[in-house]
Amino acid sequence: MTGGAQSERTQDHSAQRSKRRDLLELAIAYALILLVIWTPRPLQRTLWWVAAAAVLAIAATSFEGFQAMGLRTANFLRSLWVVGASILVCAVATALAIGLHTLRLPPGPLAFLKNYWAYALWALVQQYLLQAFFLARFLRLFKGPKSAALAAALVFAAAHLPSPLLTLVTLLWGLAACLLFLRYRNLYSLALAHAILGITISMTVPGPVDHNMRVGLGYLTYGHTHKSAQSAQP
Repeated sequence: MTGGAQSERTQDHSAQRSKRRDLLELAIAYALILLVIWTPRPLQRTLWWVAAAAVLAIAATSFEGFQAMGLRTANFLRSLWVVGASILVCAVATALAIGLHTLRLPPGPLAFLKNYWAYALWALVQQYLLQAFFLARFLRLFKGPKSAALAAALVFAAAHLPSPLLTLVTLLWGLAACLLFLRYRNLYSLALAHAILGITISMTVPGPVDHNMRVGLGYLTYGHTHKSAQSAQP
């Protein structure tokens, strides 16, 4: 066997091993995420930390640099139109909510920050998981970037079941965000847009409609917990 043939065989074996690793990492991370979503409290809190530790460990062992993850300043200004578009969506949704009397605004700026600062950070975490974790591995598993983007969007949306509204919204946003990430490779603008859109849903859609943006088991038990909280009030 020639040296060139041996080198080609080694590369093929390495590629197959890499694909097996990508599949295993995707399976472990997604299984843990779904387990957290569909597990009741208080066990859910423990599993959340287990899932977070597992994802961090996987990310650390396959770290490709902050640039590849989209945590960079390059193309931030070029992609800011995405944030502008989300603000426009927010304005339209707010106007509709005012007309339908469903708008729920915090009483002031401090209350707004108190209510939503954690969600803004969570939006960044979700975009990291969607683009830097899932999309990055699907790009190596699929031949075309559009197929990889669609696969990432589908698993992202499936994690928001059984909420009809959030499943549809996250499918559309997930696909758009993945395609935009492939173009600009900047996570910050996507996280800002995600935060704006999520907060808009929270303020304009009534709780009984989207079950206060809950997913998984929390969505199914919303009515029970909501009634329990009301009965506990004096």
